[in-house]
Amino acid sequence: MVNDVWEVVPRPQDKSVAGSRWIYKVKYAADDSVEKYKARFVAKGYAQKEMIDYEETFAPVARYISIRIVISLVAQMGWKIHQMDVKMTFLNGVIEEEVYIEQLEGFETHEKKSHVCRLKKALYGLKQAPRAWYRRIDGYL
Repeated sequence: MVNDVWEVVPRPQDKSVAGSRWIYKVKYAADDSVEKYKARFVAKGYAQKEMIDYEETFAPVARYISIRIVISLVAQMGWKIHQMDVKMTFLNGVIEEEVYIEQLEGFETHEKKSHVCRLKKALYGLKQAPRAWYRRIDGYL
């Protein structure tokens, strides 16, 4: 809600609505003690149909030789190399298509139980999530 990922709207008659679920994970420290508990909300993207719910998918892949060339150039030229990890990556990708999911379990809007969530940003599990994120980072860089 803070990230403005969705808005609650009446259920559309002519659009499909994807399911959603919570995924829970326990992260352990090196000494096998519990470091933290994590929860992630994902869309059931496997129910999406191509050309109905999304136009195309995309996942950029770096070839091993490309990585070796970049590291070689960095070493030869004395450049600095930096790796970054973006937290909540897909929540930063804006969706162009109209995508609807069921309301989140535990966060239902009580006066609007028959409503669904219209996504404004991508969620993990959606077919178009990698493309939306790539389009956003490419535009920035």
